[in-house]
Amino acid sequence: MTQTLQDYIPHLTARSKSLPIAEVIRQLEVEFPGQVTFSSSFSFEDQVVTHEILSNGLNVSIFTLDTGRLFAETYSVWNSTNEQYNTRIIPYYPRHESLEQFVTERGPNAFYESVENRKDCCYIRKVEPLKRALAGKAIWITGLRAEHSPARQDLTVFEWDPGNQVIKYNPLLHWTTEEVRQYISDNNVPYNVLHDRGFVSIGCAPCTRAVRPGEDFRAGRWWWEDATKKECGLHVHEAVKS
Repeated sequence: MTQTLQDYIPHLTARSKSLPIAEVIRQLEVEFPGQVTFSSSFSFEDQVVTHEILSNGLNVSIFTLDTGRLFAETYSVWNSTNEQYNTRIIPYYPRHESLEQFVTERGPNAFYESVENRKDCCYIRKVEPLKRALAGKAIWITGLRAEHSPARQDLTVFEWDPGNQVIKYNPLLHWTTEEVRQYISDNNVPYNVLHDRGFVSIGCAPCTRAVRPGEDFRAGRWWWEDATKKECGLHVHEAVKS
């Protein structure tokens, strides 16, 4: 019987338990040459993975989704990362026709008006560009951590993403915030200074605020919505449109 990409997951899961992150990625390179990529939003977690890739000379492409509404601090850490590691992180942008139509018909801040508008905005600015970035890839490395959201508690280190038809590798899934911060400090990794101002999950500027003491990690994203499980569609399969 022909082995499918999804069939590799049990093997990859078992092997990864005894290997450091860089070695797992190195072996993924060998098994899936030219088909391993990492998506960065320049968060604490993503900067850890970026350091693992670039400081170890791993042949993995790194891309980011530039929505056009990111914080100035995000662009700053993007630039600092390029300079420190002598790299060029690849940007993917929204298709201008779709974005122009959305803003013309609904307005520049339509995402505040309804969940539907917000999800449509996320789809145009993030989900569709992600699909292009992952086209032809087998492994999508992420910086997801279970601690960030109740919806992520049941994730596994290797999992199948049916919406994008790739294997997701979540190397930091079980890391704590303290472990991430210590790694950043120990390795002198550039990071987004918004993390020092109470921001946990950092996305688009109009849709992200600092988290108040006692609030859930995810409270700073789309805070005007009542939903308890708030995702943009990048990591929620059912939210990905065909």
